Amino acid sequence: MEIKSMALDNENKVMQFYNHDEQFIHNFFDYRNENRSYPDRLKELSGRPFLRKELSSVIRSFMEPFGISKKASTYLDELSENGVVVVGGQQAGILTGPLYSVHKAITVILLAEQKRKELSVPVIPVFWVAGEDHDLNEINHVYTENPYGIMKHKYPEKFILKLMASDATYSQKEMMAFVEDVFRQFGETEHTRTLMEEVLTAVEKEETFTGFFVRLMNGLFHEQGLLFIDSAYKPLREIEKSYFAQFISESDELAKLVVKKEAQFAELGLGKPIEAEEDAAHLFYVHETGRVLLSKKDGHFVNDSTGIRFTSEEMMRIAVEQPWLLSNNVVTRPVMQDLVFPVLAFVGGPGEIAYWALLKEAFQLFGIRMPIVVPRVSMTLVSKRAKQAMESISLTMEDVLAGKVFEVRERFIDSLQNERFERLLAETEMQLKGKYEELTEGSSASMRQLLEKNLKFHEKQLDYLRKKAEEELLIQHQTALRKYSILENELLPDGSLQERIFTPYLFMNQYGPDLVQGLLRQQIKMDGTHQIIYL
Repeated sequence: MEIKSMALDNENKVMQFYNHDEQFIHNFFDYRNENRSYPDRLKELSGRPFLRKELSSVIRSFMEPFGISKKASTYLDELSENGVVVVGGQQAGILTGPLYSVHKAITVILLAEQKRKELSVPVIPVFWVAGEDHDLNEINHVYTENPYGIMKHKYPEKFILKLMASDATYSQKEMMAFVEDVFRQFGETEHTRTLMEEVLTAVEKEETFTGFFVRLMNGLFHEQGLLFIDSAYKPLREIEKSYFAQFISESDELAKLVVKKEAQFAELGLGKPIEAEEDAAHLFYVHETGRVLLSKKDGHFVNDSTGIRFTSEEMMRIAVEQPWLLSNNVVTRPVMQDLVFPVLAFVGGPGEIAYWALLKEAFQLFGIRMPIVVPRVSMTLVSKRAKQAMESISLTMEDVLAGKVFEVRERFIDSLQNERFERLLAETEMQLKGKYEELTEGSSASMRQLLEKNLKFHEKQLDYLRKKAEEELLIQHQTALRKYSILENELLPDGSLQERIFTPYLFMNQYGPDLVQGLLRQQIKMDGTHQIIYL
């Protein structure tokens, strides 16, 4: 592997502010993303209470079915004593979901290793699986690449209720067929059978989207001892119940703070990532129809579509006696994570950092400060064929990621025109029109109508010849044109960064199951630049 760094021209506005604007950091975050922030954060954590032994026990019980490595077991012991964590999380996508799930885990691991050395304290990598999320349409598909573009493969089973990913069980038969079809689209290599057997074994051993995701991710990062916890895991809810009670009692004030902060965010031209409302309860209730969002109305916690209506006292009783019936939303999840874990740093993508920016006062409401927020590593994997394609048509990675491939390809196609053929065809068309004009002179109205119809027929035939000539040219040069398609489809699929579209298994199928471990051995920079990995 060879690795290079580059700055992306299309970096979003929030990240530009986050990386370069001191006033923005001061207004929306508690710590700057820099080395000198870590001792301050450690000091803050040392003065806060955590249910460490209970948390370590819960994570151990969650991970046992997936396999706990010796390193992970050591980390759990450290967490029960004085360890702090670097945490990042993601939804439970099929085949790990897009590459950025793996990139996030890599960032968490590398940052934890780095801070362990620098601070001389146990720093533990943790991956928080958003198993409580119920939008299965966001996680039920995989993309593959072919010569004509990219193709979306959607898991066929329908889920009518708003089930959490941790409660949504799949048909093993349907999922196995789905996985086999996806691997067929990847194409047969020396690694295909091994990889597919591992994935199918995971399908067979699990029954929910979350379980399937964790088993694969735990396999990829077993050596590094990455800890996993599902946000919907019932024993975790037992630890969270007192914090749910705080969310319930402070729900009105929490809603006001977030609305006010989002207004400040919008004034900078950054939009409203949450669209917060003052009547939001910022909690879900797990109902028989699925996971439903609660609002506040006349002092009650309600969901009008289901007829749910709880008093504050009833909500408090649920929090204490049945906390697994409550679920966090985009506002309360980060706060809950920080109350439960001794979080040294949080690793997030651009979208997450945008909504975390609205939560500074929300954290303070519960007597804590927001952890250090670290942008996840962003990467593009460049295959050998993509590198060769770039070199042969004299394009750089900057050109490709700036979306210039289409423009360069069109210029190439224009250069292929058979000028002699086109000139003769145009001359024929002009001569034909001239002769028909002569024929119409002195002709009757019915004859002129017939001549006009006949001319249009010949013009269509000439157009047909023109199109066929263009097709023949493209066929003659299809090898050259394929190079443009490779760059567009592989490196900027659908105009998006590769990490947002493709599963890592697309590349593991080509380069082997050790691809992720190979990435972890690289000198990957965590400085906000985009990492280009030449495979």
